[in-house]
Amino acid sequence: MPAPNPVKTLDGRLKMRDGNSIPQFGLGVYEMNDQEAYDSTRAALDAGYKHVDTAEWYENEAPCGKAINEWCKETGTPRSEIFLTSKLMHNKTYDQASADIRKSLKTAQTDTFDLYLMHSPIGGPEIRKNIWKALVDAKKEGLLKSIGVSNFGEKHIQEMIDQGVELPVVNQIDLHPFMRHPEIVDICEQNDIILEAWGPLARAMRFNHPSIQKISKAKGRDVGQIFLRWGLQHGFIIIPKSVSPKRIASNSQIFDFELDADEMKELDGLDEYLVTDWDVVDVE
Repeated sequence: MPAPNPVKTLDGRLKMRDGNSIPQFGLGVYEMNDQEAYDSTRAALDAGYKHVDTAEWYENEAPCGKAINEWCKETGTPRSEIFLTSKLMHNKTYDQASADIRKSLKTAQTDTFDLYLMHSPIGGPEIRKNIWKALVDAKKEGLLKSIGVSNFGEKHIQEMIDQGVELPVVNQIDLHPFMRHPEIVDICEQNDIILEAWGPLARAMRFNHPSIQKISKAKGRDVGQIFLRWGLQHGFIIIPKSVSPKRIASNSQIFDFELDADEMKELDGLDEYLVTDWDVVDVE
């Protein structure tokens, strides 16, 4: 069901289960080189974004952190107003995860991450448990403000529930009208875990779909904005990627219109389990 109260502004935040809040809209920097990540982060901040999502795996934590720090200094913006997410690349051991967290903080030139995620469930139950403990302990140390997971399937979330551990505040997965993951969405929503869409535009693979085109024309909005508005109204955090300042700005211009119930229902009916990139939600 659509969220009853999606945020109404670009800097609007959702409250997470640990009491902290997260901007519902942000910039993703997957597959950006250093210059692209730096320039895109600056362009996003200039456009009013308050949330940047990077990862150890992306190898661009450094330019994102540099861009944020420089922009805040130049504009007189408190660093605390910009929400920075990163993710752990490898699930190996508790000690390695702890070291990798510290390395990423140094690389990103920050004392703490607002949100830090296990990037995947790969490794099996025992390794997942040890890696999660490393994140929990790093949070207790003040290195991480909030902790979550990415690409976790229903069974991985259930595993955490059964273990009685602190639950993640976010599960970042592939979510868009053509990949709805209803079983993952259900278990997360039932346990107050916010869903975050790492590929909310479906990598433009369905921009020409008749339903998308029809609604786009009816609303007088571009197709990307239709995808993003759908995610917003479902209560998902959305972090579209772009290296174009013009597209970065237009992606954020989705707070002055709504999709009606019939349009949401039509978009909800497009699910085809479209894999646009990584699909590890069923690994053991």
